[in-house]
Amino acid sequence: MEFYALLEKINHPSDLKKLKEDELVSLSAELRAFLIDTISKYGGHFSANLGVIELSIALHYVFNTPEDKLVWDVGHQAYAHKVLTGRRDEFPGNRKKGGISGFPKRKESEYDAFGTGHSSTSISAILGMAVAAALQGNKSRQHIAVIGDGALTGGMAFEGLNHAGSLDTNVLVVLNDNSISIDPSMGALKNYLNSLARNEANSEFREGVAETIRHARDQGVAESVLKKMETTAYQLLGKEGNFFESLNFQYFGPVDGHDILGLCKELERLKSIPGPKLLHVLTLKGKGFEPAEKEQTLWHAPGTFDKLSGEIIQKNAQEKKAPKYQDVFGHTLLELALKNQKIVGITPAMPSGCSMDIMMEALPDRVFDVGIAEQHAVTFSAGLASEGLIPFCNLYSTFAQRAYDQIIHDVCVQNLPVRFCLDRAGLVGADGPTHHGAFDIAFLRCLPNMVVAAPLNEHELRNMMFLASTYDDGPISIRYPRGNGVLIDWRNSFQELSIGKGQIIQQGKGTAILSIGAIGNEAIKACKLLQENGIRPTHADLRFIKPLDEELVLQLAENHPSLITLEDGCLDGGFGSAVLECLAKHGKTNRVIRLGVPDSFIEQGSQQELYAQCKMDANGIVQLIKKLDGVK
Repeated sequence: MEFYALLEKINHPSDLKKLKEDELVSLSAELRAFLIDTISKYGGHFSANLGVIELSIALHYVFNTPEDKLVWDVGHQAYAHKVLTGRRDEFPGNRKKGGISGFPKRKESEYDAFGTGHSSTSISAILGMAVAAALQGNKSRQHIAVIGDGALTGGMAFEGLNHAGSLDTNVLVVLNDNSISIDPSMGALKNYLNSLARNEANSEFREGVAETIRHARDQGVAESVLKKMETTAYQLLGKEGNFFESLNFQYFGPVDGHDILGLCKELERLKSIPGPKLLHVLTLKGKGFEPAEKEQTLWHAPGTFDKLSGEIIQKNAQEKKAPKYQDVFGHTLLELALKNQKIVGITPAMPSGCSMDIMMEALPDRVFDVGIAEQHAVTFSAGLASEGLIPFCNLYSTFAQRAYDQIIHDVCVQNLPVRFCLDRAGLVGADGPTHHGAFDIAFLRCLPNMVVAAPLNEHELRNMMFLASTYDDGPISIRYPRGNGVLIDWRNSFQELSIGKGQIIQQGKGTAILSIGAIGNEAIKACKLLQENGIRPTHADLRFIKPLDEELVLQLAENHPSLITLEDGCLDGGFGSAVLECLAKHGKTNRVIRLGVPDSFIEQGSQQELYAQCKMDANGIVQLIKKLDGVK
């Protein structure tokens, strides 16, 4: 077991303040080694955390957390923060069932000032805290948000900057600029930040202005006069004027994010400067682990690996496995796009995460990475559809929540044929409640004009995408889960599907299982186990939540006294609710038991552990049917 002489003394940020400055450099090396060692064994987000080791230490060294408020945008780079704030010994349980969360979480620690997991929320949150402090007479508390250049592309971040600049509130935004989120950052903002980083003359000029203003403030010059001095000085930059300064932020940097002594000095200096401030920090994602420095996207969350060789450990590498659903989506989209030049792909900064990079590599002019901007992605897709193109807008289910108004107002109201492919639908596992795609069935099936579909397996996913490519009557959404499918031979010839028509997987008697989506494979497993006990339930794969195959539902209700609905989504307002509505409409009184995600936020764990927790795995289905059929 590794021994970390300095790190083992850090049980609280106050312990950092006992260290000498030169010991901070050694602590940075130890903390980086600790994270490499731990993540190599247990998995988790990797390269982003290596990039903020020095920044994390400097922030807790300079500021008085938790009294001073520190918010990490997205939060998958907060591992060093967690280790420094009393969770070092718990860290091996990171992202595991019953362990600590992979993201900041208010109920987990007083040092997690605000729960995060989705992008671009930190500036708005920290501004709210700063305003609250001002209104309550707390003038001494510091407020810091750490946001990456990728997260800064999200519209909410701009909204927060705009508001913060107008209030003249004491907030510090630390821009962690490593030119990448999961995939390389895209768009004009990336180019602008690169130009800031390169423009040493402007940086020196701003530093000179800042030093003059500081000196004048120390001499008692009025803040109104200082503002005018500052504005006049920056106007001399003309076209080179700074975007952040135009929003009334004082801009500092860029500074080396791996020079911990320089960071501490700069942060200490900024504590005494009033008003909204932005510190531009340049970091290297994967810093200190050469393979991660070279292939930052691959090492975003690589799973377990050999920390000496850098070899990523492949589970069951010799076993031939079914592909990931996302890869089936990616290959199928390219296959369709090669046959129809009107097909285009849209992704909000997740080309590798959703496998749209497959089409991006082959047809780069027909795939659009719009940055972390789901709202824009949806309305941009609507604009494409309005001009006769066939947009496939790929969103993680949990991130589609961020664009709900655009789905309603810009797509459904106008009945535009945008094809939504919702990846990571259902319980996603270790990322926990901020990332579970539990709600899309409920929030989409209530929308007029929207078709809501979910494939049982890879063949159905391909067939649904083929259907969507030719469906022009309005929007359609196709949801599929994280992880691997069930078919090794998955490249079927496309087959025509009928909107709103399901299928019988197994005909039986007694109880009928009505499943939607890939969770139906747990029902298939359950049926095989039940056959060993002489029990043969009927199993139907409905394929579509909306329009629901009412004819099939009523047929099953006619012949089966008990119905079980099975969905990998929230029960309230979900697929089971749709079945109950159908039965009620037609005066049916069958007993209906709904299996799915209960009315609570499910914590992290493996997908299979969470299926079992919600009693919607094969064993849970078996036990329920035995109970219904009176079998012990």
